[in-house]
Amino acid sequence: MVFKRRDRRPYWKIAFEFFWPRGGWTRAFHYVKHRLRRLPDTPEKIARGIFAGIFTVFTPFYGMHFVVAALLSVILRGNVLAALLATFVGNPLTFVPIGVVSLQTGYWLLGMRNGPGPAPHPDGITHGFGGKFVAAADDLKDNIWALFTDVDANWQGLATFYHEIFFPYMVGGLIPGVIAGLIGYWISVPLIRAYQARRKGALKAKLAAMRAKSAAKSAKPKR
Repeated sequence: MVFKRRDRRPYWKIAFEFFWPRGGWTRAFHYVKHRLRRLPDTPEKIARGIFAGIFTVFTPFYGMHFVVAALLSVILRGNVLAALLATFVGNPLTFVPIGVVSLQTGYWLLGMRNGPGPAPHPDGITHGFGGKFVAAADDLKDNIWALFTDVDANWQGLATFYHEIFFPYMVGGLIPGVIAGLIGYWISVPLIRAYQARRKGALKAKLAAMRAKSAAKSAKPKR
């Protein structure tokens, strides 16, 4: 195909570049910052999009952050592209601290002071935090298979995952998500406004220089 890479990357390299992109995270950050500043929209609208993108990374809707950020940006009348770019805040380096803050806040708000305890499962095994993800995935797989067989569906693993991880994460992400989003908004507005004013001034100066050069060329006596 036309758009396929000539040199197929090995799987280990794909996994490594997911956690550490080519050029490093600093280069990736500057690229996103440059794109955000050059968006053709008002500073306030771009900043509302940034708020939507940052807030979204504190939600448990992994794999759907682009969709959630875009929808929230539309609701807030923000710049959708800015919202998509701002989801860069959520990356392999920040997902763990964001998840810990969101979950611990959720446990506190819901009165789960010590967090969820080990959850029993019909298979007789008691699952810890990571095991609840595995148990939920197993239940989902088994229940899809049950649709085509006479096996009874069981939702205990998924229910435990929802009540002890997904729901606390969703509730707990609201406060830090709003705080981080507002910080991003208030920082972005003056920076984008200053950048746009400077860029507009540079364009005016360039246009004035071109006009002066053209006028000087026209005024030059012909031989």
